[in-house]
Amino acid sequence: KLCEGILNILEKDTKTSCQVACLETLRILSRDKKVLVPVTTKRNMQILMRLAKLDNVEDPLERESEFPVIVEALKCLCNIIFNSSVAQKLSLELNLAAMLCNLLQKCKDQRFVDDIKCFDLRLLFLLSLLHTDIRSQLRQDLQGVQVLTQALESSLSVRWTEEYKAAEDRDRPPLSLQETDCAIEALKALFNVTLDSWNVHSKNESHQFRYMAAILRHCLLTTGPTEDKTEELH
Repeated sequence: KLCEGILNILEKDTKTSCQVACLETLRILSRDKKVLVPVTTKRNMQILMRLAKLDNVEDPLERESEFPVIVEALKCLCNIIFNSSVAQKLSLELNLAAMLCNLLQKCKDQRFVDDIKCFDLRLLFLLSLLHTDIRSQLRQDLQGVQVLTQALESSLSVRWTEEYKAAEDRDRPPLSLQETDCAIEALKALFNVTLDSWNVHSKNESHQFRYMAAILRHCLLTTGPTEDKTEELH
């Protein structure tokens, strides 16, 4: 009943601070699988998707005041997808993977969106891990390899000297914690999406995998903010 009450409040146009508080509470509650039974309905998933800006609209993310709401809604979706097989099935019906790819594109060249990118990528990782149909959808229909590789390239701030050769800067400072976390989530999702890709058929796929290999090499030469984070990144 508490979860239903929270979602009823979130369905209305309430203040940002109220939305964040409700989503933080829902995120904590959604760690309990028993609590998720009333939450995992199409209506409730759509409420959270709307708050996370998971839609087909091409407008950029402009209102920074909404960013904490987007992040908390994505965190809630991560917990719900991870803990509920019903939510995993609904995510395919609601075309969640396509909406996540669209949100990643909205984050391009935007400031203060690292947390949004990180939890968007984490949700893509979970979907591609837990639902084989979504893994196939990402690879075949949504250009998932390209989208995730670009997200990884952006997180690592890759500069190119040749088509498949990234610039090596040994004096470059370590990645920030947020950049490292985004890169790790992109790598995890890429692993899932390319898991069955040993047989490359097209010229475009060949280019994509050579491009990805160059970024992965650059990743191995990159350090994170701590030794533990560097090890996790590699």
